[in-house]
Amino acid sequence: MYVILDIETTGGKYNEEGITEIAIHKFDGHKVIDTFISLVNPEKEIQPFVVKLTGINNKMLRTAPKFYEVAKRIIEITENTVLVAHNAQFDYRILRTEFKRLGYNFERKTLCTVELSKRLLPDAESYSLGKLVRSLGIPVSDRHRANGDALATVKLFKLLLAKDTDKEILKTVIRKETHGELSEKQLHIIEDLPSETGVYYMHNKDGEIHFLGHSKNIKKRVNDHFTKRGDRARKLQKETKKVTYEKTGNELIALLKELEEQNKTKPKYNNKNKAKIYSHAVYQGETKEGYISFNASHISGNRPNLTTFNSIHGAKNFIYKINEEFNLCDKINGVSEAKKNCSKYNENKCNGACIEKESFTEYNQRALKAITKYSLANKSIIIIDKGREIGEYSAILIKDGIFIGLGFYDLNFQINNLNILESIITPMNGGKNAIHLIETYLRKKRVVKIIELNN
Repeated sequence: MYVILDIETTGGKYNEEGITEIAIHKFDGHKVIDTFISLVNPEKEIQPFVVKLTGINNKMLRTAPKFYEVAKRIIEITENTVLVAHNAQFDYRILRTEFKRLGYNFERKTLCTVELSKRLLPDAESYSLGKLVRSLGIPVSDRHRANGDALATVKLFKLLLAKDTDKEILKTVIRKETHGELSEKQLHIIEDLPSETGVYYMHNKDGEIHFLGHSKNIKKRVNDHFTKRGDRARKLQKETKKVTYEKTGNELIALLKELEEQNKTKPKYNNKNKAKIYSHAVYQGETKEGYISFNASHISGNRPNLTTFNSIHGAKNFIYKINEEFNLCDKINGVSEAKKNCSKYNENKCNGACIEKESFTEYNQRALKAITKYSLANKSIIIIDKGREIGEYSAILIKDGIFIGLGFYDLNFQINNLNILESIITPMNGGKNAIHLIETYLRKKRVVKIIELNN
């Protein structure tokens, strides 16, 4: 016996969502024999993007039953069944979380139609519910509402049952130890973790750290470790007795702490840190006519570079980007192989350095601006960003292009006085890997501000 369900939620932080609507269809393998559909008052606000997606708003739910009022009905209709859903891990987690708030341990076997579809419909272009059912000619109405999606999943599940002619896939996918189901010990561990950015530490029975990582949502990431499959994942799950954490306020601090602390503690289940965590770089050169040029290539010894990347593709894309941003020449920087002028010159997007129409002095001024903006080489700066709580900020100190360390402060005079700043900074030894992380982060994301230090 199966129950096919779909849940709509408020959205929000992981494990803090509330249910806004639930639809359950009890299915005996041939037909639906019982149904339960209800709006649910989540007793919290719905995220605006969810209102736009589902059409369910706070006003609609004011008179709806609260979860504890429908909990008994959910237990009854799902008893002695296999729970079926499209991305079953999500719906099952939401239900278990709601029941746990009521002090009840809700446990069911699960079956995921996403996973089944990947096995039985390997040629599908997409496994999202909407696109998949449309590709199969299955009608769907009230998309992103619980009953509309649940009914579409019923029809999809019927088709998948018919395709599973040898029944072997169903036998293997229905989990005896449900994927996504946590032990009471693991649930207790996760309950105490924040849905915030930081570094987390997984300890064995002796208190030793056997894995550490960073995440923008510590609670979600640790939950993922506890539900992941594979030999290493199972060993980590079995041996983890406690998880501790440090909030960092922003991802860059978390990345740098993770790098530093993995190097120092060398946890058993972390991959060994490479001497270099980057593989390619953009190097500065000069044409015979005196124009500054940039080229992307694999890391070459200790040769000074402009900035580093994890792939040749990333390095070349960076050159495309600075060519556009600083009006640099595609031919000089190897993007164009034109024998005369580059194509951008014909479009009035190049000032003619490729045919020596623009002086190298004027051209090089723009090239130097690109270097100043994107390279930390020889720079002495403080990178300021959000801290761990309101009113606090983080500070990353770089001197002469070398990462010195990081710290937190809440008074401006602490960073305006270099001696005080250095006293609150925790020294770190990340070397060029740390600079790679910082430069990569600054290319993609904004920080509160960057302060240049007077040498």
